[in-house]
Amino acid sequence: MVDYLLTDLFMLPLLMPDMKQSTILVLGDVMLDQYIWGDVSRISPEAPVPIVRISKRTQALGGAGNVAANLTGLGCNVLLMGVRGNDIAGNTLALLIDEKSIHDFMVVDEKRPTTTKTRVMGQNQQLLRLDDEKNSELEDENLKQIKNHFRNISSDLDAVILSDYGKGVLSDKIAQECIRLCRVNKIPVFVDPKGVDWERYHGATCVTPNSAEFKQIVEHYGKHADADFQRQAFDIRKKFDFDYLLVTQGSNGMSLFGDSAKPLTVSAKAREVFDVSGAGDTVIATLAAAFTTKISMSEAMHAANVAAGLVVEKVGTCPITGSELSNALKIMSEGHASRIYSREQARTITSVWRNDRKKLVFTNGCFDLLHSGHIKLLQSAAKEGDKLVVGLNSDDSVKRLKGALRPILSETERAAILSSIECVDMVVIFEEDTPLNLIQSLKPDILVKGGDYTRETVVGYDLVESWGGEVVLVSLKQGKSTTEIVNQIKKR
Repeated sequence: MVDYLLTDLFMLPLLMPDMKQSTILVLGDVMLDQYIWGDVSRISPEAPVPIVRISKRTQALGGAGNVAANLTGLGCNVLLMGVRGNDIAGNTLALLIDEKSIHDFMVVDEKRPTTTKTRVMGQNQQLLRLDDEKNSELEDENLKQIKNHFRNISSDLDAVILSDYGKGVLSDKIAQECIRLCRVNKIPVFVDPKGVDWERYHGATCVTPNSAEFKQIVEHYGKHADADFQRQAFDIRKKFDFDYLLVTQGSNGMSLFGDSAKPLTVSAKAREVFDVSGAGDTVIATLAAAFTTKISMSEAMHAANVAAGLVVEKVGTCPITGSELSNALKIMSEGHASRIYSREQARTITSVWRNDRKKLVFTNGCFDLLHSGHIKLLQSAAKEGDKLVVGLNSDDSVKRLKGALRPILSETERAAILSSIECVDMVVIFEEDTPLNLIQSLKPDILVKGGDYTRETVVGYDLVESWGGEVVLVSLKQGKSTTEIVNQIKKR
């Protein structure tokens, strides 16, 4: 377990802000993220390096492109402006942008390659990264195209994000021209900074360095280098005339510096961290998108904090989605334990558990009005292995199985109750009538059901046995069921 971004419950916005009406431009260094996935079982005899047996290759939008992908996932209308090469990687990048329904204002530069980062992954661990890039400033003709594009569309924007990865797009001329025009049109500008030349960001609405970037800028300007963190942050904010400075600090949370005498700090909580790639992109995308809905910057920070906590549980560059964030905000605002995961998150986490040689146990049900029979089933299931995953029927699924008057408790409430039980390590809601697809996805070692089943009537028994797992039937407490509880209530 590793500490990462997760906000305090009492400071969360209660509802997901509606970002679907927001139009946001992302301007910066757009990249292509390529992944080569495989398994490692031996070391090369030629050199002390692992041999990766390739199983698949994937591509994703990286850099400023990943910021845009996060905004699209949140439901925003997104415009993306940057530079790509006239090469295979550039064509792939164009296809990915189109697939995400992002409005493309990309300049094609014949003299530079598309910035590409290729990661070699073995057992979901990054083994090597290869970078193909050119970091020099753009030529005057390309700078002119970007400026003209920006002037033509700037008046129709709700926010602008400058995503600087130091690849040459956000020169002083471009960054300051954008910030100046946005100030005139009262458009907030959010900056994910790079390097120590922060004069180019002068006058931005909010700049979001991580702790390492913040330390670098403090050391560069030598401004009260021996002062405490808060004094340094207020000095930097004042020096560059930022409305807000948001410093992300990994396991120490986030701190927002504005006009108040003291910063607003969001604490961190333990999360399963598998890959921090793109977490900063998610932070600035969610922060900007939430702020355009007219909520406060502090509330926007809380939403961004939760979003970042979700994406670090994924492997590779994976943007946030509106449904993930909405569910997380709703669950957390009600004070429930954070053991509830989407299917995609569950697949990633169980893969890591499996690599750590943990025996994975799976059981499922509606769990509508939890009773002692349910508790006995869960406790018995947990004893069969190291990690217990509970598949939970969604509300629609329960209605189809149990009738129009069920469930009595919503899926959010049922999931929260289950996740608070000590022996339960994970809860995953599934929409289908049976957990067959979920079992196929998670590949548990042990499949547990009540003694009222036989081996052949347990959904997924053949799948589990096909990969060497087993089905375990546990005895149930007689006369204990939700239906019986409902009948008793009716009689009384």
